[in-house]
Amino acid sequence: MNKILFAALLLMASYSFSQSIDSTDVQAPEKKIPMFKGVKYGVRGGYNISNLDFKEHPSVSNKHRNSIYFGAFAEIALSNKVAVSPELQFSAEGANEETLHLDYIQMPILLNFRITEKISAGLGPQVSLKVHKYEDGVKNFAYSGVGGVTYKINYALFADVRYTYGISNIFDDKLSMEARNTNIQIGVGYKF
Repeated sequence: MNKILFAALLLMASYSFSQSIDSTDVQAPEKKIPMFKGVKYGVRGGYNISNLDFKEHPSVSNKHRNSIYFGAFAEIALSNKVAVSPELQFSAEGANEETLHLDYIQMPILLNFRITEKISAGLGPQVSLKVHKYEDGVKNFAYSGVGGVTYKINYALFADVRYTYGISNIFDDKLSMEARNTNIQIGVGYKF
């Protein structure tokens, strides 16, 4: 009985408190502060120069691979100088030896800093999912760090250069090899 009486008193008190606020405190509506300054979308693509950084001398030829990348991104402005850019891209990487061709669907997330009106720099993590090859001794997921510089050509068009270095071994643990992805991307992009 005491619990029911306590619950009823609590409900009545909260109801009367909400009524008194609604009837007596008429204030100007609060200004909503936007969480983000703006969101832009775009596409980018270009040329890859990739290779594998082996811990020990590899038993196969380890020449660099020239290939392509392309993808889409969002740029979420946090302030006039800082933005976050999640991306989704296809990137053909690995080494020139056919058995070391590694094609990935990648998701980099960069924190970009505007240095001047035309130049910005970014860095962040990247996760990669290997596509089209299975059970080849290479892990399906690779993790990397990315850094790059972007030059704004006009309001929509830009050129960029990025360097990616793997932070995880790409080979399966059962193999006695250890290597990390390295990649240079040189390309252009367009913001809508």
